[in-house]
Amino acid sequence: MCDENFCVRLPEGYAEVYRLNAKSAKTGAIFTVGSVVMALAVILPCLLCTGGRIFSGDLLFDVVAIFAFALSAVAYIVLHELVHGAAYKLLTGSRLTFGVSLTVAFCGVPDIYVSRRTALTALLAPFVVFGLVFGALAGVLYFVNYTYYAVTVVLLGLHFGGCIGDLYMTGLLLFKYRERRLLLRDTGPEQFVYYPPRNE
Repeated sequence: MCDENFCVRLPEGYAEVYRLNAKSAKTGAIFTVGSVVMALAVILPCLLCTGGRIFSGDLLFDVVAIFAFALSAVAYIVLHELVHGAAYKLLTGSRLTFGVSLTVAFCGVPDIYVSRRTALTALLAPFVVFGLVFGALAGVLYFVNYTYYAVTVVLLGLHFGGCIGDLYMTGLLLFKYRERRLLLRDTGPEQFVYYPPRNE
């Protein structure tokens, strides 16, 4: 049974053409390095705009800002995965799974095979949503308070770096695995790409 968004079972003749395991040591190491580079590429130029002014000099205010950052970072990780889940739920109505390991937090729909369009929507949803939220907030706070601007910029950088797995899979689906009828199984930490029979 299939519709435009997903299949309950893998159709006959479909074959696996790619598998990504975010929990593997090699993938984890590559994503970690890439994530740090992406985060710094956002954070450093933005912080230079303040002329190096980050802390206010008021100890209590700065401690509160650091605490606010820590809480916001944890909340962001949870919300990032919930946005993935919301996209999947809206498009498929299927059971979601959530989890976290030392290297990755994840949301998946392991019981179904999603279409290319559904996969791209779910992959990009957090990137777009939080990119807009943090970007707009940083733009406002730049003119209000440098300390909270810095907090928001670091969150924006962590957001970009944290999306590395999503962006990697998006790049594969946009530029390498472009077959419009492909199906993807997303268990959370693993993604499997399937192609239809060549003679169809």
